[in-house]
Amino acid sequence: QVQLVESGGGLVQPGGSLRLSCVASISMFSLYDMGWYRQALGNRRELVAAITSGSSTNVADSVKGRFTISRDNAKNTVYLQMNSLKPEDTAVYYCNAGRLAAPKVYDYWGQGTQVTVSS
Repeated sequence: QVQLVESGGGLVQPGGSLRLSCVASISMFSLYDMGWYRQALGNRRELVAAITSGSSTNVADSVKGRFTISRDNAKNTVYLQMNSLKPEDTAVYYCNAGRLAAPKVYDYWGQGTQVTVSS
């Protein structure tokens, strides 16, 4: 059974840092594109950052220069380093794993970890 388990969330003051981790129990993890999404109360889920199987990265404009995504294929883990956190970063952060192996599409989600930025 595939599981994505996020950790590292919590309460942090504005300007602080957190590192989120997502451990994936997926075979052939290195073939998956991985992403971090977030959903604030009353808002839609939005993409924060993504990293492809080839380790190309993309981050949302709202977090560019503050958040960094990385992966460690040996540990089946993807990370989101979040610096200079702002109150508007408060949300539940979700890990996603996706892979297209036509005709199959693999798409998995974690349960989420809460990040609260407040003084």
